[in-house]
Amino acid sequence: FLSVTEDLVRRRAEHNDCEIFSLEEISLHQQEIEKLEYLDKWCRDLKILYLQNNLIPKIENVGKLKKLEYLNVALNNIERIENLEGCEELKKLDLTANFIGELSSIETLKYNIHLNELFLVGNPCTEFEGYRQYVVATLRQLKCLDSKEIERSERIQALQNYPEVKQKIREQERAYLLKRAREKEEAQRRLQERKDKKENQIKSKLGFESPDSLQNKEIHQAEEDREQETCRTAEVDDEDRRFWEEPTPYTPETRLETHRYIEEKRRTKDKTRESKKREKPPRTLVTAEGKVLNVNVPKLHFSLKDDEENNQIILDLAVYRHLDTSLLDVDVQPTYIRVLVKGKPFQLVLPEEVKPDSSSAKRSQTTGHLVVSMPKAKEIILAKQKVSTSVKHSDCNTLQKNARRSAQVEKLEVDPSKYSFPDVTKIIQDRERIGQGPIRLQPEKITETKK
Repeated sequence: FLSVTEDLVRRRAEHNDCEIFSLEEISLHQQEIEKLEYLDKWCRDLKILYLQNNLIPKIENVGKLKKLEYLNVALNNIERIENLEGCEELKKLDLTANFIGELSSIETLKYNIHLNELFLVGNPCTEFEGYRQYVVATLRQLKCLDSKEIERSERIQALQNYPEVKQKIREQERAYLLKRAREKEEAQRRLQERKDKKENQIKSKLGFESPDSLQNKEIHQAEEDREQETCRTAEVDDEDRRFWEEPTPYTPETRLETHRYIEEKRRTKDKTRESKKREKPPRTLVTAEGKVLNVNVPKLHFSLKDDEENNQIILDLAVYRHLDTSLLDVDVQPTYIRVLVKGKPFQLVLPEEVKPDSSSAKRSQTTGHLVVSMPKAKEIILAKQKVSTSVKHSDCNTLQKNARRSAQVEKLEVDPSKYSFPDVTKIIQDRERIGQGPIRLQPEKITETKK
């Protein structure tokens, strides 16, 4: 069964910086808790405690919470009110939709002198004749019962009829407790039947694995696996349908049984999912013949560039920007590159042979892409590289020549006897500009006066 754990309490105490000793309010609803414990030791200062919609069968281990003002244990499996005498400051108690049939157990709340509000809606005891009169007369400190205010006249009348009402309640209570005893026996019987059925199923499955069937399995493994899977799914569906369609009384036992059934189904699904993951065959990266395949399991965009200038091949793999670099594993081979992205392989056959030892892998600081530079094994453009180096040595001479050339204006010389090109320099005649156009946009023309 599930109980209150320190880890759970700390996680639910985020509003208090995960400190539990000074905790004043905590919500532990819908946590499938089946036993209430430790809270009175860990959280002595609790004032508000939410425990609704769990599987708690008994109120316990809260008696030392002296400062507790509000306790909500609605939608649980509680059958009687008990162990709350120590909660001296208790003002509000919510027991909605539980299984309280022992109505006389409310007498223990007489000691909670500050109790103003009580909620018992949805409990079997609310169907008893004289229920409200009995509660109003028993708990005189109450101001509100089941969201309805208690009038002074109602209390006086309830106190007048108290002996008779109390007698009626006792009789109805006895009848209910006998009924509950029968329900418990029935629940025990159904539980035993389910256990026996499971054991028989396991035995029949073991018996089915005879030598002949094992031999047939080896021959027709794939077909039988599919058939068995179909049969198993059909059986599970039938069992599921029977469980949910079978009419059962609403009791603490059936509620717990339903929870157990759902948990079992969830565990089975998780196991099936895990086994399928394990059974999944590894992806073929290199065939039996030794052929390397192109694979992109992570489904990432990429580009492969041939950098002829630097005699290398560059792979740009668009890995996720915020992916941790420790989750990347790069393996460069002479003919292919393999990158494992979170265990998923990306493999690419290279157009030329490269040098794995001289290769480098970097992450782009802007995009987060993985950039792998792989120098080519063959020195294809070495001659060009030598020329470029010789040019580099003569850079100073070239610069000096360019500087001399720019100092003097050079004109294109054309032999007029061979080519009949017009004199381009004399197409437009030089004129003095006098007030034509905006002067500030025209470049200043300096004219020389000829004598």
